[in-house]
Parts: sequence; C-alpha cells; structure tokens
Amino acid sequence: MDLVIRGAQVADGTGAELARHDVGLTDGRIADVAAPGSLTGGRVLDADGLMLAPGFIDMHSHSDLQLLAKPDHLAKVSQGVTTEVLGQDGLSYAPVDDTVLEALRQQLAGWNDDPAGFDWNWRSVGEYLDRLDAGVAVNAAYLVPQGTVRMLALGWEDRPATDAELTRMKELVATGLREGAFGMSSGLTYTPGMYADTAELVELCRVVGEHGGYYSPHHRSYGKGALEAFAEMVDVSRRSGCPLHLAHATMNFSVNKGKAPDLLRLLDDALDDGCDITLDTYPYLPGATYLSALLPSWATEGGLDATLARLSDVDIRERIRAEIEESGSDGAHGVPIDWDAIEINGVRNAGNTALVGHSVAASARAAGRPPAELYFDTLLDERLGTSCLMHVGHEENVQAIMRHRTHTGGSDGLLVGDRPHPRSWGTFPRYLARYVRDLGVLGLADCVAHLTGRAARRLRLADRGLVRPGYAADLVLFDPATVADTATFDAPRQPAEGIPHVFVNGVAAIEDGHPTGALAGRSLRHPGRGR
Repeated sequence: MDLVIRGAQVADGTGAELARHDVGLTDGRIADVAAPGSLTGGRVLDADGLMLAPGFIDMHSHSDLQLLAKPDHLAKVSQGVTTEVLGQDGLSYAPVDDTVLEALRQQLAGWNDDPAGFDWNWRSVGEYLDRLDAGVAVNAAYLVPQGTVRMLALGWEDRPATDAELTRMKELVATGLREGAFGMSSGLTYTPGMYADTAELVELCRVVGEHGGYYSPHHRSYGKGALEAFAEMVDVSRRSGCPLHLAHATMNFSVNKGKAPDLLRLLDDALDDGCDITLDTYPYLPGATYLSALLPSWATEGGLDATLARLSDVDIRERIRAEIEESGSDGAHGVPIDWDAIEINGVRNAGNTALVGHSVAASARAAGRPPAELYFDTLLDERLGTSCLMHVGHEENVQAIMRHRTHTGGSDGLLVGDRPHPRSWGTFPRYLARYVRDLGVLGLADCVAHLTGRAARRLRLADRGLVRPGYAADLVLFDPATVADTATFDAPRQPAEGIPHVFVNGVAAIEDGHPTGALAGRSLRHPGRGR
C-alpha cells in the first residue's frame, strides 16, 4: 500500500449505511476497503472522527478557461471536488475556428475572462482535452457546446438551418463525441444556440444518443415559460432517444414561487414512462450570468458588433427597454425585469468598479438616471463583458428539487469578476452543512450519493464515484460536525472549513487543510471513445 486511510467513517457513494473502514491506496487507485485496523504497509493517515467519501463531481462547471489559466484550481479542490463537467450552456471554446474563437473570447469574457497572453493552442475537442492533460488539479469531462457548433455552421443568424448546415452540425457533434466528449450542452436563452428549434435539437440529440452520450440543456426559460421549457426538453429526449440531464434545474422568478412540485411531477411521469432523466442544482437562491444575457435575442443577432450598434441607436434602445421592462424579453426568461434584483458583480473596466455589489436600480438612483439607460451604457462601455447576479430564487423550490431521486450537484460557478457568486467556492460544503447538518433536508449518506455515485452513473464512469477496490482514488475526507462553506456574496473567494484532505487520482491536492499545488487531474474521455 502507498497509503492507508485508517478508521474513517465511509460514505461510499451508493447511499448505503455509513460504516467504519480502513481504505488502502496504491498507484492512484483504491486497493482495498477493509475492517478498521486490518490494513498495513505504507504511510498511515489517521482518519478517526472524519468522513471518507468519493471526491465530489461538479456536474455543471464553468472552469473551461480558468482551469487552464490557474491550474491549481483552489476554488474546487478546497471544497472536495475531484471531477467537473465543462462545456456547459452551449458555449465553450471547442470545437472552433479562428473566427468563432475570437467571437467567443469576447462573448464569454464575463464568464471566463480573456487573459492577456493566454495560449489558445487548440481548435478541436480532442486538442482541448489534450491541453487539460498537460496538468490540472482536477479531472475534467467535456460536453460539445451546441451554440458553438451553430456558430461554426451558420454564424449568428436567427433562422432554421439548411439541410447542409444541419449535416455539418451533426458531423461536428459526432466528431466531438468520438474525440472524448460525454455529450452535448445547449444554452437556449443565449445566442446563437437559442435560434435552434425543437426539430434541430432532436436531430443533434439523435447523434449524441447514438454515440452513448447525454444532452444537458440550459432550456429556454427559467421564468414565465419554465414548465413548457422543461417539457420541450423531455420531448427532445423522447423523440431522439438521448438521455437527458437538466442543467441547474431551478424554478425561479416570482411567477414560479412554490411550483417545484409541478416540475417534479413532469419529470416523474417521464421517468415512469422509461425516460432516462437526471438533473443538477446549486444550493443557493441567486443565479449568475453575463449582464447582456437579459437582452432580447433579436437584439444580439449577428454577434458583438451588431449588438453594440443596436445599443447605440436611441430608437432601438427604447424598443429593447420596453421589451425588457414591460413585456419581458426571452433573454430575461419572459419576466419583466426588476432592476433591484439584478446586481452587477464583475466589470472589465476599472472606471465601472463603483457599480460592483449594487443593483442596477440602486446605481441608477445614485446617479439620477433611469436604470435601463445605465444598463445600456454599461454594456456599451464594457463591450458586453459585465457579469451579474440575479436574485430570483425561492428556498422552497430549491429544497424540493434537491430531494428528487435523480438529483446531482452542480456549482454553475463563475470564477472571475470582482465578486463572483460564492457557489464557485462553496457549493459542496454548503450541501453538507446547511442542507444535511443544519436543516436535515437530506441524510448524509444520501447527500454524498447525490454528489458522487449518482453523478458518476450519469457520466457512465465505471471506475469513479464510489469507494470500492479498483476505483480511482478520487477521495475527500471531511469532518461532518464542522464542514462548512465560508464563501459569501461579500467575500466569495473563501475555501471551505472542515475538509482537511482531498485526493485526486491518489495524489493529495489538500493535505492537513493546506493546498499542495499538485496537478494530478486529467481529462476524462467518454467510455469507449478516444483514449
């Protein structure tokens, strides 16, 4: 044995009853799970009083760029995450050509930054996964982003794809899956992915299903049309035969207060009919995105320069204002915007720093300006690179959905900006502290299963997500009495408490509560695809 973890209480990732064991590690794998005191050899880590679990799997992560720019990745390893799923919301950086990459660097700056001097030395999915293998702190799986694929096939036009364009998109998706992607994502409130109709999504998902992958959509509305949007995704899954994983499956905005049971009935009916459906959520009320996402889709057609031109036109600005504030734009989930609920949390230009931490309404009142005017001018000055929090969630919905039989955990965390959402640093300890220990919404063994084994099953990882001999030694040791998220909205970059040890592929990423800087993670390739 290289290491014996002695006397830990084990939550094995299945939801089974907790039991005390010794766990031995050899060559990056779990060599044995045995009775306390029975394993010998190698270094011994005394885990009395600690809980041993599989490393947490972040099913919805936006670390695509920051994992490479800052590969020690303290935000995730410090909270026990050992694997995360990238390529979310239909927008990421592979596959691309030079033109699409340049556009994505601008469009996603509010999510991921655009670091000066960064080496963009990939274009394909396979090349991106190879770049991850050069050294990162956690394991990473990837989803082919449908919006990026649409950019490659037909740019930023709001129209149905031609037969030839659809064929190209299907080829791009198939190639990405053959190169190791686990499925496909969509961002159906973001351009240009939102321009795809249901039939187009069904055709792409048929390809995903044929390659053994799953579909993970950010669907068309989390507000006024939320139930209809969820139902559309279930229909896509039924018609295509592709497994469905619903990203950040929340019911937000005032129109959906108390409506989580309606969503769960929809999903349970589909599951009972034999559909393969899972979901993820984060344990917070506010959401986060880039500020320009609130614009109506027609205002962003054609890409960055076309959008900025519209925002500079007085008449068009008034049309956009009326849609956002009075009727509710599709980008704002069909709900008229409450500017008091939209908080700017990251800017690119130093001259706008005073906006950070305040709602659009509060900053507008302080400046004596209409909120829409401040909103438009900020987008222009920042070239759409501003990020925001949306205070639109409901606690009863969050708790109801996390109890669901197919629930998994996802941070949906953005790592950049002045004050990013604390879920980037606190999602997994918050589940264990607030929703297990403090509120009792989930049992400890059950919650660990949500965050580990259940997620691994969705990814079809045959050797991760459980504490079993032969499995990869992705493990976390935490104190169930003290584990806690310390990240807050005012101070979001704070590591968790009560997580003294984290192992990635058998290598300590956190040791005695301190980061080691180890880069033992690697890209995970879809089982049976690639290498």
